[in-house]
Amino acid sequence: MAVLVWSGFAIVRVPAQSPPAVVYAIPIEDVIDLGLAPFLARTLREAEEAGAAAVVLDINTFGGRVDAAVAMRDALLNSPVRTIAFINQRAMSAGALIALACNTAIMTTGGTIGAAAPVVGGRSGETQPADEKSVSYVRSEFRATAETRNRPAAIAEAMVDADVEIAGVIEKGKLLTLTTSQALEHKVADLSADTLAAALAASGIPDADARIAQQTWAETLVRFLTHPVVSSLLMTVGLLGPIVEIRTPGFAVPDTVGLLSLGLFFWGHWIVQLAGWEESLLVSLGVVLVAIEVFVLPGFTVAGLAGIIALVAGLGMTLVGAGATSNAIIVALGRVALSILVAMAAAFALVRLLPRLPFGRRLVLETGMQTDLGYVSAPESDRQWLGRTGTALSPLRPAGIAGIDGARVDVVSDGGFIEAGTPILVTRVDGNRIVVRASAPHLEAPHA
Repeated sequence: MAVLVWSGFAIVRVPAQSPPAVVYAIPIEDVIDLGLAPFLARTLREAEEAGAAAVVLDINTFGGRVDAAVAMRDALLNSPVRTIAFINQRAMSAGALIALACNTAIMTTGGTIGAAAPVVGGRSGETQPADEKSVSYVRSEFRATAETRNRPAAIAEAMVDADVEIAGVIEKGKLLTLTTSQALEHKVADLSADTLAAALAASGIPDADARIAQQTWAETLVRFLTHPVVSSLLMTVGLLGPIVEIRTPGFAVPDTVGLLSLGLFFWGHWIVQLAGWEESLLVSLGVVLVAIEVFVLPGFTVAGLAGIIALVAGLGMTLVGAGATSNAIIVALGRVALSILVAMAAAFALVRLLPRLPFGRRLVLETGMQTDLGYVSAPESDRQWLGRTGTALSPLRPAGIAGIDGARVDVVSDGGFIEAGTPILVTRVDGNRIVVRASAPHLEAPHA
């Protein structure tokens, strides 16, 4: 746009001042986790829609999860928006891959980049080098990224694999970490600047309108829910709830808390693209098979074993991404197994402790089931109750107490809820389980 101004006998064309270029800045600090990838992807989309001149990643990190870094790398390579890595002190490990994926890399004085060998958590909590398969995978990601951005691929590989030797740069047996001057010398970094404003000016975007990207509440919540400690806790509580509900039927709080915990667990991992329909179906199948084992089939059968396997597999797959290494899978399955063991131990402790607490006495039957009080339990060979009728003395949800021929018997309904006072009919005796269903008062009992 231009403005014409009458100045004496001449017409002067005064160019209108254009607005400053818009730049989005994303802080990449501390640990690179799963929740950071969707935040970066969303910001790149918003920058593209806003016609931003560039997206700047303000990087100062020691690294983090490889799968999260690979997801961020893919988003950066696929974005049409110009991306600038401002390495504000250090881009180590996973941070180095993210920096290499940007169009331009700018480092502060005294900065470092590299040392990207993958590691895994040991059994006692310490980290240890990953296997060759994992190293090969990460090395190929670094090489492909460097080649895409016209940076030296061998330098990128030497950051990952100590077996890579480059004459005059790094000897075999050591990982490569570059200082700012070395990164400039070897064309890993393009420029040097000590502030974000100076970095933008050096990139040809002076006086830019820098907008600091902020995480939404959902993205912040997802980063919290996918934290290893929090996700393990959600798994444990999610498994604990149904177990407690089975042992204390009729009180919906354990089931509700358990389902809510599993829902949060899957929602968080679905947002970061780790959980999908396959994992959800596996876990659902596992729950159904375990329920069949508990309520329908006597003893420990194939259904129970298959249910446990489906549960472990579904939860384990949710913790790792596509292309996960064998070490990552082992760690994930270990976390699931630990959550199951903790849930079982906690359920046992709660069931034993609840009757002793004032609040717990309202959730469980206080009366002991001694034989001198009229309680009996059917041994496996005793089928005397089959075909008998009686009355539900307590709600059956599905377990409860029934009065049969003057005896108080521990029974289980065949699936539905039966209110106290409802006539019942014994339809099946499975070992020590007496299965009943609601019966009309006038219904004639079948002969055993």
